[in-house]
Amino acid sequence: MRMRLTVTAFLVAAAVSLSAQGPDRSKPPVPGPAPTLRVPAIQKQKLSNGLPVWIVEQHEVPVAQVNLVVLSGSGDDPVGKYGIAALTSSMLTEGAGTRVGLDLADAIDFLGADLSAASSSDLSAVRLHAPVARLADALPLMADVAQRPIFAAADLDRLRQQRLTSVMQGRDDANTIAALAFARTLFGTTHRFGTATMGTAATLRAFTVDDLRAFHAAAFRPDNATLIVVGDVTAAAVLPLLEKSFGSWKAASGPVTHVRQPAPPARTRREVYLVDKPGAPQTQIRIGFVGVPRSTPDYFPLEVMNTILGGSFSSRLNLNLREEHGYTYGANSFFDMRVDAGPFTAFAGVQTDKTAESLKEFFNELTGILQPVPADELARGKNYVALGLPSDFETTGDISRRLEETLVYALPDDYFSRYVPNVQVVSVADVQRVTRAHIRTDRMAVVIVGDRKAIEPGVRALNLGPVNIITIDQIFGAN
Repeated sequence: MRMRLTVTAFLVAAAVSLSAQGPDRSKPPVPGPAPTLRVPAIQKQKLSNGLPVWIVEQHEVPVAQVNLVVLSGSGDDPVGKYGIAALTSSMLTEGAGTRVGLDLADAIDFLGADLSAASSSDLSAVRLHAPVARLADALPLMADVAQRPIFAAADLDRLRQQRLTSVMQGRDDANTIAALAFARTLFGTTHRFGTATMGTAATLRAFTVDDLRAFHAAAFRPDNATLIVVGDVTAAAVLPLLEKSFGSWKAASGPVTHVRQPAPPARTRREVYLVDKPGAPQTQIRIGFVGVPRSTPDYFPLEVMNTILGGSFSSRLNLNLREEHGYTYGANSFFDMRVDAGPFTAFAGVQTDKTAESLKEFFNELTGILQPVPADELARGKNYVALGLPSDFETTGDISRRLEETLVYALPDDYFSRYVPNVQVVSVADVQRVTRAHIRTDRMAVVIVGDRKAIEPGVRALNLGPVNIITIDQIFGAN
């Protein structure tokens, strides 16, 4: 099998359109209640050095998924070094221990395994998928990648150039421009979420091998990590293998430190931010605000509300802008919940000549969701969320990712066993309460990327708020 060298996506905020077909709001049958999901028990152990190990037994297929989850991600990038977590993670599989990148890839392929490394805002991870019969041979390779990366200067230069090329390409991509402009508008330049996960051209050019080594030493340590094992294993069989590869791993001196993010700029009114992209065949629209952290007690009502608003194919936004008016291929919304509050985004790419009309319909739906949701629509939204959960537990990789979520966001061990009941008890009053608390249409940022000459008059005529003209250079900085 091939070795995936995962690179963290350039977009600061991205969404996956939920394409599961849903019934029309006007006359659909309401699905029956979702069955209760039975989640396997987590066996919690520790290695001799204190490294926590979570084990979930799944004996249907003779494979194992082993994830080393490090509780530091791009949210811990130091100011002036934005992009260091993403680059460090990508460099891990470029060579480790005594093997350069190609030798490491060959060794993994020979075992029929798959090894990758990646980071997100809240974590970094090294993930191994391997036949159980070859796990004893694969774990030392994984341990080398996590503990003993080479960080060769030639590999850094190559990955640096790839990222600089992506930055240049992003300057010509309206979707990337809109995502980064929206993030910068909400969070500003001194908050980590206001800059691309990949970093900027300036930070990428400045990174050295010593920078990567320093971040790795500070973040990748057993007192800042947990091993998650899912598959055809038992604790008695797998713990000695993990001890052999990870038990001698020692922490650096001193406590683990994390970067504290400043408060995002306060938003007291709705404003429009227009980015000119002459000749653009579409207009990219991003509407939203700083949302909530993953720890919010309103998680389940917000999930249900957003499913109704823009989180499914049959959502109000999509049925309006796509199905009824034909302005777009798809309109969506989502809450990006992280350890710190991430953005709420409603978004679409729309026809240039329908930009103003699309904005009007966006705000019709954002305003309309403030009213009580009909009971049958609420029932469909709840069942959409509940019935989608089992697909997140189909494979060892799926289960391990949900366990990562449990770990990073300090969720109770029985969180996903209680997930469906927590969804089904959401009421009309709950949805209206969280909507009125969190959907403030009078304080939203409206980012528009398109042909200014064609769209500005219509945008101004809507009187959504002050219109600010910003340039691509302001968003990306100098080349």
